[in-house]
This record gives sequence, C-alpha cells and structure tokens, in this order.
Amino acid sequence: MSRLLLTTLIIASITSSLFAQDEWPQFRGPGGEGHSDAVGLPLQWSETENVAWKVPVEGRAWSSPLVSGDQVWMTTAIDTPATPEETKAALDAVGMAVPSPEVASHLTLKAICVDLATGELLHSVTLFEYDKPLHICSTNSYASPSPIIENGRLYCDFGTIGVACLDTKTCEIVWTRSLPIEHQCGSGSSPALYEDMLIVVRDGCHVQYVAALDKATGETVWKTDRPAMGTTNPAYKKAFSTPLVIDAEGGPQVVIPGAQWIASYNPDTGEELWRVDTGPTFSTTTRPVFGHDMVYVSMAFGGTQLYAIEVDGRGDVTESHIAWTSGRQAPMMPSALLIGDELYTISDGGAATCYDAVTGETYWSERIGSRTWASPLYADDKIYISCEDGTVFVVRPGVEFEELAENELDGRLYASPAVVGNALLIRTDTHLYRIEE
Repeated sequence: MSRLLLTTLIIASITSSLFAQDEWPQFRGPGGEGHSDAVGLPLQWSETENVAWKVPVEGRAWSSPLVSGDQVWMTTAIDTPATPEETKAALDAVGMAVPSPEVASHLTLKAICVDLATGELLHSVTLFEYDKPLHICSTNSYASPSPIIENGRLYCDFGTIGVACLDTKTCEIVWTRSLPIEHQCGSGSSPALYEDMLIVVRDGCHVQYVAALDKATGETVWKTDRPAMGTTNPAYKKAFSTPLVIDAEGGPQVVIPGAQWIASYNPDTGEELWRVDTGPTFSTTTRPVFGHDMVYVSMAFGGTQLYAIEVDGRGDVTESHIAWTSGRQAPMMPSALLIGDELYTISDGGAATCYDAVTGETYWSERIGSRTWASPLYADDKIYISCEDGTVFVVRPGVEFEELAENELDGRLYASPAVVGNALLIRTDTHLYRIEE
C-alpha cells in the first residue's frame, strides 16, 4: 500500500470518527442503545459550573434532543388547556377512565432547532395544529416521542395526531401522515429507520399494529397487526415502546415490545418472526437492547419483569427461548443499558442494578436517586443516570458499585440526554443545557 493511500485512509478514518461524534440522530444515540464513543465528558456540573450555555425551550415535551452537524433539533408542544366542559366531553368520548388526565383544546406541535455552538434559536417550525380536545395523562406530554434525523430529513411522530417529515435545510414539510389511534395516556413510541423505511408503532387501546412508511413519501410499505391478547379491557392493550433494528444471525430483525407480547419482525416485509408471551402486562415503554445473541426488554405494568430472549427462534418461543428473567427492580420507563458482559437497569424509583448479561446473576443493586423516567447513558467509561428531580448520578460500570458524582440542575428531567463531541446535551422540562468542561 502506498504511503499516500495509507495517509488518505487514516484521514478518512479520523474524519469519519469525528463526524460520528457530532451526530446524535435518534432516541438513545447512533445505535439506539444509549452508547457514545465520546471521551472527555464532564464528571461534575451545576447551574454555575461547566455550563457552556443554557437556553429556554418553549412549550412542554419529554422528547430527547438530536444533533446533526451544527444543529440541535427537538420537538415541543404548546397547548391551550381545555375548559371544564371540553374536558368532560373529551373524557366521555373515550369511554374509559384516564389516569390523572390533562386535556388541551388547541395544540401547536413544533420542531425547534438551536445552534450547537451557542444555543441560539435558528428555526421554529409548526408541524401540526390540532383543534379538537385531546387528553393525555398528567405525567406525559403531547410531544414525548423523540424524532429521528437522517440526511437532512427530520421525522417526527406525534402518535394519533400525525407523522411529519421535515427538510432541515429549507424547513419545508415534505409530507405528513395521519395514523390515528386511542392512546388513553398520550403517545410515547419513537420511530425507527431501516433502509428506505420509517417504522412506527401504533399500540392503542382498540387497534394495535406496526407499520413501515416510505421515508420519501410517507406511504405505507407494510403493516402488520400485533398478536391477539387475552384481555377485553382496552386500557390493558396499549403500549408505548420504541423499535430496535438488530443485525441478528439469519438476517435483520426489528424487535418491538407491546402489551402482553414481545415480538420480532422482518423489517423488509413486516412478517412476524417470533414472539414471547409476557402475560398480563401493558403500557410497556422501554426500548430493547441487543447483545450475546439476546435482546433484553423490561415489561411494565401488570407484572414488571426483565427478559433476556434468544433471537434465533421462530413462532411462539415463550417456552424455548427465554434465557433468564428478573423481577428485581425491573424498570417500567427507563430502557436498559448493555456494556460488555454486564446489563444495567435503573428502576422508576431510582434503584440501579447490575446483572451478568448471560446468566442473569445480580452483581449489585443500589438505590441512588429519586423517581427516574429517562434512560441511562454510557460514555467515556461512565454511566449517566438522570432522575426526575434534576439530579444526574454518574456511576462507574463494573461488577462492584462505584458512584463517581452527583450533579443537580434546576427543573425536571424526563428526556434522555444526548452527546456531542465532549459535551452532554441535557433537556429539562424548561431548558436545554450544553454541559462541557
């Protein structure tokens, strides 16, 4: 190999690495599993320490920030509260009880872009205006699903309100789709990309299916109904999980937990490959993680359980392909984190647990924080755990528990963090922070 060619390859490799660090394209990062290759991230911060910038974000949303080049994109919802009469009419129309309901009579759903270097607002684009009273649970927001960005296109899924594709250069809306369902508690499933398709989840109270949309046009490529469930109660049929596309032996799969079932599909055709019956569970929100030829999924209400499932099965593999399970502090909201041979979870109550990913043996379990909604992040040989009260704990990965730092910000933390270069992007319920030494 010539010296010139070798030099060219080295430069290309370095450029590719640097570019990858400047991209956080979806919920939980480039691979969708909460990992970053970044180094030099801050260990400690506060409102007055290691904050490169802090900017207010209008509206309310639990969606995570995304990074592409020198831009940071987010979704948000600006709502007008409904009158008591509108609230009653909206809830009566559902025909079921909604836990701690909030109802908006008018919604403006936006995509917002700020400058990565300064936090300056660059774009604020209205994607949908919604004028009918719409209810959610008070713990949710009208813009909880995280968008996904690729090649100058931002894909935003607001559940029953609609899906939109935005050109991030011109800020023009390329297409929209309406795929309405009854969420009961509002939307929560983020979309996933696979080749030329956008995969969306519609696990509603009355209708449950997954679909792939042509990412250029929004037209349906395939649509697959979810497995039948052994309940007639609509409230127990809903779920809010995010798909994970995996490169398994035998071909790609997209794994999508739902209510009562964890199922895997051929992402090219939508054909169901395998399923696991998880019993009377519902309102599942977690995204799977993949490794050791297994997916790890935590199921939610009605019997919280963590599953390790071998992915080489076909059909109903409930009796044959569950490697191990654990009900110990299994999370309802935060997704798991797989680092080498260890699997880490953080429960909704703030208890962190480390398992042997292959056997399910528990190495340690420590209560380190308060209520937790965001999913943990692994970067720079550190685990970052964001708690609702604005506290972020930093823990060293390993079979022995070691807490490295405890940091506090104003506001509430529901969104999972992003990483760019040697900085963290943390979104509270009111602001976006760039945390950097």
